Amino acid sequence: MVTPEAASSRREPFLYVIVCASGVADGVGELIIAAHAEGWKVGVIATPNALGFLDQEAIEAQTGYPIRSAWRTPGGSRPMPEADAIAVVSATFNTINKWALGIADTLALGILCEAYGLGIPVVVQPYVNSALAAHPAYSESLVRLRSMGVLVGDSVPHQPRSGGARDEYSWTYVLDLLRPTLSSLSEPAA
Repeated sequence: MVTPEAASSRREPFLYVIVCASGVADGVGELIIAAHAEGWKVGVIATPNALGFLDQEAIEAQTGYPIRSAWRTPGGSRPMPEADAIAVVSATFNTINKWALGIADTLALGILCEAYGLGIPVVVQPYVNSALAAHPAYSESLVRLRSMGVLVGDSVPHQPRSGGARDEYSWTYVLDLLRPTLSSLSEPAA
C-alpha cells in the first residue's frame, strides 16, 4: 500500500527530448503533445544548430521549460528536473557519430554521453539521408549505441537532396520504445 506521503512525493516522469538540426526538427511539437498524453513531463534540449529550426516560444509554451542549448554557469539553478529517460529525435548523422565516439562538445552530446554512466534509458530516432547512412561510420555508430543499451528507432534513410521524407518520419515511435520505462516509473514503490 502506498502511503499518502509517498504518493505526494512522487513526481511525473521527466523526459528530455534532444532535438538535432534537421529538416523535420520543427515537428517536435508532435512528440511533446504525445508524450504529455502518455504522462511524461517534457523538457527540450537542442543542439546549437537546431535552434534555428525551432519555434522556441511555442515549444517553451508547450513544455513550460526553457529550451536548453548551452551549459549552465557554475552555481546556476537547474532549469529542469533530472531526466528519467531521454529521446533523441531527428537524430542526425553528426550527432549519432559524435555520441558513439564519446565526443561531448555540446550540451546535448554531453548529456547523452553522461546518460550511459548514469543508467538513464535512451532512445533515438535517426533522420539521415541514404548517402550519409552508407558511410561505414554510421552503421558502426549504431552498433556501438545499441551495445550501450540505446534503443534505436525504425527510421529509414531518405533520398539525398530530396528535402527528406517529412511525412514518413515518426516522432512518436520513441514513445513506443519508452513505454516499458514509463510503466516501471509509474509503479508504486514497494
